[in-house]
Parts: sequence; C-alpha cells; structure tokens
Amino acid sequence: MSFIGSRHRSRSTVRGAVPGTGLTRRGLLSAGGAVAVGALISACGGDSGTGSGAGSGGGAWTFTDDRGTKIDLKARPQRVVGYVGAAAALYDFGIDRQLVGVYGPTKLKDGRPDPQAGDLPVDRLEIIGNAYGEFNIEKYAALRPDLLVDNMFLQNQLFYVPAESKDKIFALAPSAGISTGAVPLPKPIERTAALAAALGADLKSAKVTAAKARFDKAVEAVRAAAKANAGLKVLAASASPDLFYASSPAKNTDLIYFKELGVDLIVPDKVGKDGYFEELSWENAAKYKADVIMLDSRTQALQPKDLGSKPSWKELPAVKAGQVIPWQPEPRFSYAGCAPILEALAASITSAKKTG
Repeated sequence: MSFIGSRHRSRSTVRGAVPGTGLTRRGLLSAGGAVAVGALISACGGDSGTGSGAGSGGGAWTFTDDRGTKIDLKARPQRVVGYVGAAAALYDFGIDRQLVGVYGPTKLKDGRPDPQAGDLPVDRLEIIGNAYGEFNIEKYAALRPDLLVDNMFLQNQLFYVPAESKDKIFALAPSAGISTGAVPLPKPIERTAALAAALGADLKSAKVTAAKARFDKAVEAVRAAAKANAGLKVLAASASPDLFYASSPAKNTDLIYFKELGVDLIVPDKVGKDGYFEELSWENAAKYKADVIMLDSRTQALQPKDLGSKPSWKELPAVKAGQVIPWQPEPRFSYAGCAPILEALAASITSAKKTG
C-alpha cells in the first residue's frame, strides 16, 4: 500500500504509510500464503501471536499483536475502538456490536461514508477523528474502551494515533497493532482474521468462507492475467498538487503481493527513507515509462479529473492510452475488502495494451 494521501500531509511523521500517496499507512504475505480459515481458527489460542478468550460471559482474554505486545484482560473486549480501516476489516470478519468508535477517514464532506470505511455502520459509531491529526481524547475516554485496534504501516507505530498524545491515549486502554507494511497482502488479512476470531468472530461463517473463496479465485485471475500479458509495465502512483509519487512494490503490502503474482510493477530507484515511494516533481513525472498507471483513489489524493492543468500528466503514455485505473493504497485487510481489488486488477491487466 502506499501511504500517500495521508502521507502527503504528514509525510515527516507518517511517511511509512502508503507509497505513492504520501501516506504513511499501506501493505502483505508471500504469494499463495493465504492461510486456510480453519487454520486461522485453530491458531487463535495460546501465545502464538494470535489470542484466546472466553465468550462474553467471562474468562480471561489474551492477544499478542504484531509489536510482540501481549494483551491480558479479565474478559473478552466488549467495547472496541479502531482506526477506520482496521475496524472495517474486523467488521468484514463478523465483529459488529463490539465496535463503538472509529478514527481516520470515516465520512466524506457530504456525510456519506468514506470508501475506507467499507461496510461499517458509521452512523452508529462515535467518530473521534475524521482526518490525520484528529483524535479527540475526551470522546475516546467517554467510550470506555476495552481495546484500541490499529494498522501499522511503520514498525510499531499505530497509524493515525498522534505521536504527541499517544501516551494519554494508550493509558486509557490496551492497544493491538497489526503490521500492514513491508509484508505481502495475505499476512495482514490473516492477522486481522486472527484478532477477529479472538474477539469472537466465526471464521467458518458462510459470509467469511464465501469471501475467502472469492479472494482465492481473484488471486488466480491476477496470476493468469499477468502471465497472459507479460511485459506490461505498471506503475502505482499518487498525485498531489506539487508532487507525483511513484510507489515501491518492495514496501507496499498490496504491491508486494501483486508483484509476487507476476504483475510487472515498476520499482522506483530513489525512494525515501521509509522505502514507500519516490517523490517526483511534475516536470519529472515521466521518469518511469508505464503502460498502466494505478492511481491512488483515496479522497486525499488528486484524481484524473483534477490533473487537467498538469501538461506532464496528459503526456504520460498510460494517460494517453486511457489506461489509468484506481488504486487503493489502504485496502481493507479482509478477504471481502481485497477480493474486488484483485478482480479489478485482473480485468485491467487483461484489457490493457502496451504503449511502446
């Protein structure tokens, strides 16, 4: 993933987020590494990095997150607050009423749910921050949280938790971080599933198993499309008023996995210190010759309709060929969230033509 959008604004602090977006929050497992749902369920015990816990009726609850932090509670958490992407993924796995609050891009200016909110019932959730840097500690405390859940695009850094107030936030409830950077896509999905199972989700439900089957089918569709259209050069990127971000498939979770599946992703040669993307001035936007551009579609990034005033954008071969496709540097790390992304990628690669 590429933490571009939210990274643009906070590049210095959140850069480890999402490449091509200036974000600090995007990433997964090795190809073919999707773990069977049944294996995930059996893994949710002991201290193996997953968790265990009795039902809501009582009993100790533990979960070891991707920082290696073991959370020990007297009972399974019943009031969970999370970064919007993490909460949306948990919801896909079956966690519903336990979710009481979210932070991060949740609602658009017109009141509709932000795409990053997925299928979350946002109108019943307390929104304690809707943009980077926003985290209302008073609202958070009033929710009486049992657990805070977040993604980590940078090692051991919870996304969208303001550094200046993190100590106050962490003092109110334990937190669980899922690593979503520098690992292939299946990994954060599996870890989110493990957390959902520990929280009481039924990973054998028809909804979850159907989503997993769809995801697996989409994986094979991307693999087949990449093989059939070998040599098609693809660039993942994000646009801001001043810069064009070329994202790296060595750091972004989704891009790592797409490359493992055979997609010929361009690797920028001068990425920033966090390794997510290379910043290019608009004059140098044509540095990498791409047949297809995957453009950051998040609300904080500029879209093709916004780029008409950039002559260098209009001259890019992929733009001239009409081969610019939406890219979600911050996918929901669930099978339901990622299957449509893989399906769309497979279709785009299948229909695209080489431009040179």
